[in-house]
Amino acid sequence: MSYIIIGCLAFLFFIVYDINSVTADYRLLRCGFFAGCLLLLISTGGIVSSAIRGGLWYPFRTPVFLLAAFLFLILLLYTLFFAIPFQTTYINSTEPPKTCTAGFYALSRHPGVLWFIGFYLSLWLAWPGALLLTAGILFSLFNVAYIILQDRWIFMKTFPDYGEYKRTTPFLIPTCRSLKRCVETFRS
Repeated sequence: MSYIIIGCLAFLFFIVYDINSVTADYRLLRCGFFAGCLLLLISTGGIVSSAIRGGLWYPFRTPVFLLAAFLFLILLLYTLFFAIPFQTTYINSTEPPKTCTAGFYALSRHPGVLWFIGFYLSLWLAWPGALLLTAGILFSLFNVAYIILQDRWIFMKTFPDYGEYKRTTPFLIPTCRSLKRCVETFRS
């Protein structure tokens, strides 16, 4: 259960980081995002380790869903750290931030949440267990609450063009039009 608490605390660090970035901008709190990532990594590692020790290996299902979890993790890491400019997004920069509207960010305004949910769902399908299920549900709910805060307040203060982005791109669930726009931006 302590791993779940650690994972939940990660979202508190994410929120503190974001609020600090649009209000006081205290230097010490700028590490909040990376501290949250570290806590979530430790939490997930502990939960998965526990699931492996207590779970069964299903000859077909476990490898298939582990591969799915790995693919969702790659999508998540790409979306958060490579699809957008790292320096201007996560490190205090003098450049004014610009909303990313291409690639997966043409699909929805928060595509990382889709990959995040897919990652935890796939892990649970690989090793069904109460701890992994609880963590996946709680972390996903906290993540959705976090992106609602970002979408309604943080990003509106951070990105001058975010209002226009909100009008043209769905919040979370892709539409046929946003899927087409996503594919087109990857092709160009």
